[in-house]
Amino acid sequence: MNMNRTTNLNGKISAVTILLIGLLLFLMACGSTEPAPVDEAETVETTATEAPVDEPATAEPVEEDEAPAIGAHLIGEVEGPHVVTDPALFPTTFQEAPMLAERVEAGELEPVTERLGSDPLVMSPVHEIGTYGGTWRRGFTGPGDGLNGIRVATGRDGLLHFEYNSTNLTPNIAKDWTLSDDGTETTVFLREGMRWSDGELLSADDIMFWYEHIYLNEELVPNGHDAFKINGKDGVAEKIDDYTVKFSFEEPNFLFPSRLAAAGWGGEGWLMRGFYAPAHYLQQYHPDFVDQEELDALVSDGGYDNWVGLFRAKSDWRFNPEQPAVTPWINVQPPNAQTWVLERNPYSIWVDTEGNQLPYIDQIVMTLAEDTEVLNLRAIAGEYDMQARHISMTNLPLFVENQEQGNYEVSLDPGPHSEFAITFNLTFEEDEEIAKLLNTTDFRRALSIGVNRDQINEAFWLGTGKIWNILPPADNKYYPGGDFGTLWTEYDPDRANEMLDAIGLDQKDADGYRLRTDGEGRLTIELTAMANQLVPYVEASEMIREQWKDIGIDLKVNSVERSLALSQSAANEIQLGAWVADGNDDPFLFPFNVLPVMSAPSMSQGTLIGLWYQTNGEEGVEPEPALKEVLEKLRRASGVGEEERIQMGKEMYEAMAENVWQIGVIAQGSNFLGTRVTNLNMGNVPDRIWNSPLFMNPNNARPVTFYFKNP
Repeated sequence: MNMNRTTNLNGKISAVTILLIGLLLFLMACGSTEPAPVDEAETVETTATEAPVDEPATAEPVEEDEAPAIGAHLIGEVEGPHVVTDPALFPTTFQEAPMLAERVEAGELEPVTERLGSDPLVMSPVHEIGTYGGTWRRGFTGPGDGLNGIRVATGRDGLLHFEYNSTNLTPNIAKDWTLSDDGTETTVFLREGMRWSDGELLSADDIMFWYEHIYLNEELVPNGHDAFKINGKDGVAEKIDDYTVKFSFEEPNFLFPSRLAAAGWGGEGWLMRGFYAPAHYLQQYHPDFVDQEELDALVSDGGYDNWVGLFRAKSDWRFNPEQPAVTPWINVQPPNAQTWVLERNPYSIWVDTEGNQLPYIDQIVMTLAEDTEVLNLRAIAGEYDMQARHISMTNLPLFVENQEQGNYEVSLDPGPHSEFAITFNLTFEEDEEIAKLLNTTDFRRALSIGVNRDQINEAFWLGTGKIWNILPPADNKYYPGGDFGTLWTEYDPDRANEMLDAIGLDQKDADGYRLRTDGEGRLTIELTAMANQLVPYVEASEMIREQWKDIGIDLKVNSVERSLALSQSAANEIQLGAWVADGNDDPFLFPFNVLPVMSAPSMSQGTLIGLWYQTNGEEGVEPEPALKEVLEKLRRASGVGEEERIQMGKEMYEAMAENVWQIGVIAQGSNFLGTRVTNLNMGNVPDRIWNSPLFMNPNNARPVTFYFKNP
C-alpha cells in the first residue's frame, strides 16, 4: 500500500459534516428510481430484434427554486451501453488488441475474423470508442468472494441478457430467440462459428450436454431448477440443428426467455445452472463418457469423495482455469491465491461498432485484502481503478475528501432492495421452544418493531437509507400500494413488549431478559451474521442486540465467514440470519433472497421449505398456509400474462409485509454494491449503474467496453 496516500485519514469525518447533511437530504428525497416496466408479448411471436428499449431512468430533478443539495452530484443518471441488433449497423472489418495481434503474427492464434465467427455481438459503448491496453486493479477478500469476478468478467454469459436498466431482453451468447404464441416453446439460435476460450466451437451440442448429462443427472442436480420448470414440471431441450435448440414445456411459460437472461443462470457453471456447458471438456469427468475405473482414478488423484465432487470442481469457472469459457476475460489465476488474475479471451465475441474486438482492457488483477477495512483503505488511497464491491458507505466522507489525491471520483448507485434484512429460519429443529417462536407471527412482528432503524441508518448508512421492509420501492409495478412498505417497521418497544407478554413470554430473570416457557432458563436467540461482507452485518446486528435488550430479548450474534455461514444454513442449523433481501424488484426472476425457494446456498426463511419447493412437495417441510400460498403463486406466475402476474406480485408482497418472514431493516441505499470509486483515467463507466442482482451489476454496465484513456 502507498502509505503516503493513507496518512492522516483518520479523524477527518468531522470536516465533512455538511456533506453528510446534504447527502441525507438529497437521498431521502430522491429515493430509488425503478427501471421502466416492460410489457410482455403473450400472443405475438417475439424476437430479439423486436425488443423495445426503455429510456434511462434518472434521479428526480431538483426544483428550479431549490439549490442543489450538497453531495447531489454523487448520484447521476442511470445510463449504459446498448446491444446493436440492426445488421445495417454491424461493422464489416475487425481489429484486435496488440497483445493478440502479436500472437497471430507468431502463428499462435488464428486471425481475428476467424476467431469471432460470423455473428459477433456488437456493443455501442455508453460514451465513446475506447483504446486497448491496461490492467484493471481491484480488491477481493478471499476464495469465498467468487462473485467478485463473476460480476465484472463474465460479460454476462447467459444465453440472453437484459438492457442495462430494464428487463427488456437483448441477444447475448445466443444471437436471437423466439417465443411461441402459446408460450410453451422458446427457440434459441446460437452464433455460427462462436468458439470457447480454447478455440473449440460452441454449438447446440453444448446445450444438449447440459440438459442430458447435467440437468437430468440426479446426482448432479437432484431436484432440478425452478427456472426450467413450470408448475413443478421440467422442460425439455431438443436439438433442431447445430445452432438451434428448442425448449418446450407442457404448460405456457412466458417468462422462460427472461429466465435465460436472469442472474444466476449464466454459463459460469458453478451451480449447474448454465443451460449450456463445454461438452468437449467436461465429458472427460462424467461417467456417461468415461470408463468407471478411469473415473475412479481421477477422483482419487484429485482427492475428491466421488465423481460429483470432481465434476463440480472441474466445472467451476472461478477455481478451475482449465475450464473453457466464453467470457470476455478468462481465469488464469484463481482466487485461492494472493492475486486473482483474469486475462482477455482471444475468442471473445464482443466487438464495438467500429469492429474492435472487446474487451479493451487486457487484464483484471484483484489483490487479496485481509479484511474489508484494508480493502477500503486501499481504495481511499486510489489503488483500485473501479470498485464498488466491499466499499463501505461509512467511509464515504473519507472517500470524498481524498478524491483529488487518489485520482478517482465517488459515485452512488442506490438499488431497490433491502440492504440489511434479518431472516427467520422457519424450519429450525434443534430447539423446540425456539422453533415454535420463529413460527409465531406476533413474535416476528414484535422483534421487527423492537429494531430502532433510525439509529442503524445513522450509524451505518449515514442517514441516507430508507426505513422500509423487504418490499420493493413504491414506484415498482409489484408494490401493493398503501403503507405496506413501512408495515411493522416503526420503532415501538412498548408495543413490542406487550406483544411478547401476550404470547406467553411474560416472565423475566433478574437482568430483565425473558424466560423460556419450558422452564429451561433464559430465552436466548442466535443470529448468524457474515463477517467481512458488502454491508457491516455483524456490527449492525450487534446494535440490534443492544436494542433488543429493551424488549427483554437476549440476542447472541455469531460472526461467521461467508462459506461457513451458508453451509450452516444449508444444514438447517441457524435460527436467524443477517443478509440482503435483493431481487425484490422482480421476485419472479430473482426470488432467492426474498422467498425460501432454495435449500442451498441461501439464508432464506427455511432450508427445508426450500427443499419442499424444489421437490414440488415430495421432500422437505410444507410451509404455513400463508407462505404456501405465496410460493404457489410464485410457481404459477411464469404461465400467466403480465397483468395477472403483477396482481400476483402485489398479493405476495402484501402477505410478506404482514407476516414478517423477514425483517427488512434498511432499504434503497448505497451500502450494498452502491458506493463506487472510479479512477479518472477509466472511460465508459456509466454515471450511475442500476444496482440489482437481476443484472449482476456492474455487468449491466458492460465492463467489456471500459477502457483506460492513457493505458
